[in-house]
Amino acid sequence: MYRPSRCRGALLLLISVLPLSGCLFRSRKVEQAPVLQLKTATAQELIDYVNTQAGRIQTLQATVDISTAVGGEKKGKVTEYQSIRGYVLVRKPEMLRMIGLMPIVRNRAFDMVSDGRDFKLWIPPKNRFIVGRNDVETHNAEQPLENVRPQHIYDALLLRHIDRQNEIAVMENNTGSVVDSKGRRVTQAEYILDIIQTGAHPFLARKIIFSRTDLLPHRQLLYDAEGNVQTIASYENYKTDVNVNFPWKIEINRPQEELDIALTVIKLDLNEPLPNDKFVLEQPPGVEVVHLDKQQSNPTEKPPGQ
Repeated sequence: MYRPSRCRGALLLLISVLPLSGCLFRSRKVEQAPVLQLKTATAQELIDYVNTQAGRIQTLQATVDISTAVGGEKKGKVTEYQSIRGYVLVRKPEMLRMIGLMPIVRNRAFDMVSDGRDFKLWIPPKNRFIVGRNDVETHNAEQPLENVRPQHIYDALLLRHIDRQNEIAVMENNTGSVVDSKGRRVTQAEYILDIIQTGAHPFLARKIIFSRTDLLPHRQLLYDAEGNVQTIASYENYKTDVNVNFPWKIEINRPQEELDIALTVIKLDLNEPLPNDKFVLEQPPGVEVVHLDKQQSNPTEKPPGQ
């Protein structure tokens, strides 16, 4: 026969015994996330910061470690390449040169130069010399590194000036999530500048995301006219040099190509003279020449006069 009073008595006995039995329970401390002091800014202050910092950089010379990873959901795997030493040269308004060296022997792995419109890429290990325009893209799944254009590097490396005559900047107050040093995902307050390119067909050209803990740009998203994310650039480890806050860790992700390039700065010189010959890349003799604008590979070309 069911006896409610007896059942209630057994339950009360169990509850009274549990706190006395250490083997039946355990407790643990819950770490509280530190309370961060958030900084505030107006849209105009963020715009002024971007434009002031952009105006203070005219040339850049950096020794960097270059880490590259290729692949993702499309390829079904990710291939990480060994980090190599390299050099990056930039001269405004559009000049860029980037050189990568082979591990140990330090021969050139690649040499890439651009004047903003056209570019050249020499890959000595493959004996290939590639010529093309920055605005003509190729999507060669077998050679993803050859899909990179110098303009992609340039646009991610330096935050461009916000042109108030041809662009509109709108601020968002947002909360994003980041992974801390212990691998925990935490929320972080941030400001976002949405930069809209005006004209006959306005479109969202880029987003600049500022952390509210330091009001520094920590990410930049660049879009095409159809609204597709072309580049995601991340910026960390800021250091100040000649009144310029510059990140010494830059990660450039190209989601369409499933390509990730991380640049860790070893040495940085800003606003030192960079003459024209620093951006000259001559075609070596006997290389296979690829003209991307023609979408075809030419046979081996010989130097004039041979």
